[in-house]
Amino acid sequence: MSISSVLAIDQGTTGTTCLVIGQDGTILGRAYSEFTQHFPQPGWVEHDALEIWNTTVHVARAAIDKASGADICAVGITNQRETVVLWDRETLEPVHRAIVWQDRRTTDVCRGLKNAGHESEVRARTGLILDPYFSGTKIQWILDRDPDLRSRAESGELAAGTIDSWLLARLTDGTVHATDPTNASRTLLFHLTEGVWDPWLLDLLGVPKSLLPEVRPSSGDFGIASGVHLGIEAPIAGIAGDQQAALFGQGCWSPGLAKNTYGTGAFLLLNTGEEAVPSTRGLLTTAACNKKGGLAYALEGSVFIAGAAIQWLRDGLGLLEVAEQSEAMARSVKDNSGVYFVPAFVGLGAPHWVPDARGMLVGLTRGTKREHIVRAALEAMAYGTMDVLQTMEEEAALETQELRVDGGAALNDWLMQFQADVLGIRLRRPEIVETTALGAAGLAGLATGVWSDADDFLSVQGSGTQCEPRMSETDRSALKTEWDRAVRAAIQWAGD
Repeated sequence: MSISSVLAIDQGTTGTTCLVIGQDGTILGRAYSEFTQHFPQPGWVEHDALEIWNTTVHVARAAIDKASGADICAVGITNQRETVVLWDRETLEPVHRAIVWQDRRTTDVCRGLKNAGHESEVRARTGLILDPYFSGTKIQWILDRDPDLRSRAESGELAAGTIDSWLLARLTDGTVHATDPTNASRTLLFHLTEGVWDPWLLDLLGVPKSLLPEVRPSSGDFGIASGVHLGIEAPIAGIAGDQQAALFGQGCWSPGLAKNTYGTGAFLLLNTGEEAVPSTRGLLTTAACNKKGGLAYALEGSVFIAGAAIQWLRDGLGLLEVAEQSEAMARSVKDNSGVYFVPAFVGLGAPHWVPDARGMLVGLTRGTKREHIVRAALEAMAYGTMDVLQTMEEEAALETQELRVDGGAALNDWLMQFQADVLGIRLRRPEIVETTALGAAGLAGLATGVWSDADDFLSVQGSGTQCEPRMSETDRSALKTEWDRAVRAAIQWAGD
């Protein structure tokens, strides 16, 4: 008997994962493959868009082949945000390598726009800051380097978009050029509250509107995936950027619900509902999805270094052999023995924003053991999350009752309990931590009737694991006080 299912394409920065998810929440098929990273100059990061396409097709077919009995009713796409591709509308051939979100080549462009006094207006319109991270200046850079490409762009021969748009164009054989608000809102070209490509921003960055995709609701009609590519023909019915897809996959549809993804860094998003909350403390205001896959808003903050600190202790200092050892090492000592690790390897982000800060390990004594240092690195992930979430709550005037978590480090039970303790709120981890793909599947499945509504979609995921805070308010306050001292020391060092 066939099972109504959704193919979720999760196109990430280093690889593509595809899941076939059944109506009952079961993962019927899974496949993954990495692709090549290109670093043509220091600070430059590029991808071969055709390689991404070919890898995605290969992985999708592999997942479908493993999904015995699956009746695939829809396709959902989630993607690395801000990475941008330009291609020929007729041939669907890229005209330049994809420029990746990590790329810093437009730093001078952004600095020039800031110096010209444009940042406050850009922030008011987009919810973003002027930074090379976002897509708009990447498109400008490509067009400014090749007058022929600019001429072709202005005449309508070329298309541009984030990775979701690129995959959509290829899957539909060029018949659909579209994106959704969560991806559009990361380009520096989209007016966040008016929901349109902003003429003032397009003019500021020199990007022709004719290049850009139509913006459609995250859950809805994005055309039909051709059977030539995937071996099946199915409607593409859901698209969202990776962090917003995870927010939706975690069921964070209402104001005050938040999720944190623990990876190399940590991405924290707080749903603010129908209100786009402006930030004065370095958070980003971004588009998200409501319960029906329509437009909502969120505050977003990043902890630059999370799991990367454990990787450094493993690879740089040799304090552990595999990251999974960190949990047992943290449990083996009764406390942190006064050791605090501020992992500011690339500066401090929200809410401090001190780019010249660097990592700092404080409180060392002759009694300090490697277990204390490893524990301090895990604790730092929780403290950084605490700092960002408290800033979000203050700016949005919302009180979070529960934090939902995913990502690799979310599998560390000790860390998750400590996170609940220092926040003083309940923490919930789903049974399936691949919530980015789940979110894409949910958006597509809602639009095609695989799930009757969002609650139906969430119910099939199971209850997951809950951590209730067990730490006293006195102990929590003492730890926060000492963490704040350590952060001030890192900031003072940078200032001196």
